[in-house]
Amino acid sequence: MNAQDTKTWSVTLTPHRSLNGPAFKILFAWVIVLNLIIAAFFYKLGAWPVFGFLGSDVAMVWWAFKANNRAAQCSERIVINGDEVTLLKQTRQERPTERSFNRRWLRVVLEYDQAREIVGRLLLVSSGKATEIASFLGAEERESLAIELKRAIASPKI
Repeated sequence: MNAQDTKTWSVTLTPHRSLNGPAFKILFAWVIVLNLIIAAFFYKLGAWPVFGFLGSDVAMVWWAFKANNRAAQCSERIVINGDEVTLLKQTRQERPTERSFNRRWLRVVLEYDQAREIVGRLLLVSSGKATEIASFLGAEERESLAIELKRAIASPKI
């Protein structure tokens, strides 16, 4: 069999972040301006310690957005090529990890709580070991990915 006969299925998963760099700067400028207006009001009333607390508020908002952007730099790539399924996880803090599975022994499990109607974790299960994937996706996106992944694993054409 030559390389042209082999078909590959792949998907790259990344967290969704709707706030880009320029939008963050505009939003953060508004946060600073509003906090300064409120701080000036309380300072004129004689409640000058509020000024410091509002400054710490600005620092916490900045830290939260920066932590959110750091978390957005992770990705997961799933590649199905022949009988091999490869999962490549990359996070900002850790080195990339690669895990391979035999396609014929791999199950895709989507946990679901019937009583509370909550979609849980999406797992790749092989040889009794479970690996969580797509933890940063929403419930509907995990459901959709589970369906597509099951379809791709079951397809004899890939």
